[in-house]
Amino acid sequence: MRRSTLSLALALSLVVPAVAAAQARPAEPLWKESQGAAVPPDIARLNDFMHGLAERLKPPLVQIQVRRAADPPAEGQEQQPNAPDERRSQGSGFIIREDGYLVTNAHVVGDADRIQVRLVDGRRFEGRVVGLDERVDLALVKIDAQGLPVAPLGDSNRARVGEFVLALGHPFGLEQTVSFGIVSRKGAPIQGAVGTFEFIQTDAAVNPGNSGGPLVNMAGEVVGVNSMAAVNGTIGFAIPVNLVKALLPQLAEKGKVEWGWLGVSIAEVPDEEAAKFGLKEAKGVLIRQVVAGQPADQGGIKANDVVVSVDGAAVEGPRDLQRIISSTPVGQSVKISLMREGKETQVAVTVGAYQAAPRVPRRVVPAPSPRQPSPQPPR
Repeated sequence: MRRSTLSLALALSLVVPAVAAAQARPAEPLWKESQGAAVPPDIARLNDFMHGLAERLKPPLVQIQVRRAADPPAEGQEQQPNAPDERRSQGSGFIIREDGYLVTNAHVVGDADRIQVRLVDGRRFEGRVVGLDERVDLALVKIDAQGLPVAPLGDSNRARVGEFVLALGHPFGLEQTVSFGIVSRKGAPIQGAVGTFEFIQTDAAVNPGNSGGPLVNMAGEVVGVNSMAAVNGTIGFAIPVNLVKALLPQLAEKGKVEWGWLGVSIAEVPDEEAAKFGLKEAKGVLIRQVVAGQPADQGGIKANDVVVSVDGAAVEGPRDLQRIISSTPVGQSVKISLMREGKETQVAVTVGAYQAAPRVPRRVVPAPSPRQPSPQPPR
């Protein structure tokens, strides 16, 4: 009797949940399947075009992985026992010649102990820096390979604000990523980076790892090299490709870029002082200081002169003068027209080579002798 009662109870316990589940199950599906809604023809054509363009641009895109020696401990601190011996980082780049020349940012490969370049087909090559320039943040890298796909370089001067662009790269290590946006602004100087040159601003997402990747127009041409971005990645800046093309020959031949310079401190002409300098309007560049013994000093330029043209090219502000002189070959003489004490005069100046501030070498902490105790921080 007891066994029959238990069997009946067990049967009921199985039936009741099943009935409850059947009652709880919805009569209708949980979702509705699409019946194959058609994309509007114009949008469909745009989708197909964008997909095809992205696929066409991916083969020249490369991922760059870099290893650097770990920074030594700060003065007064001990070396941590489990501290890594090296630092690893990564960025992007793109191939510009079939025999393995590629472009990236200087900050991606600078001071690298080892550079590894990964192609779209998964092959990996050791890379070496042919040349780099930290002022513009540009580097030329070579790998030993042949027959590689290349990205064609366009004309950044023709890029217009509002035009569509794609930013390609490997943000956060995510391979072959494409983001879409527009040219938001042209002629954007970056404070603290290169005041002399103008960048292309875009709202195409540029994040860590995108550095060195191409900014591409709708014709599939590279118009810029992605270099930096706002902290949240919503605003990106790219080096104009026309500037890149102007610098690549020097990087390939000399391993660096020789920038022209005068050796002066400059400023805009204040509106209220235009008449004082003999100017009808506040245009030109005011010379604040002249460095003794440098090209401007040797050519006869003086403090309070106002530069109005260089070799006939009008100079309306500091950026004009910086751009002209920086791009002038070192050793070339230029005729500078200026206003001095209300009178126009001309001087000939031989452009000198820009000298970057010396880099602070890494502080190497020698290993303590086995016979001596390890140094302790001051107490």
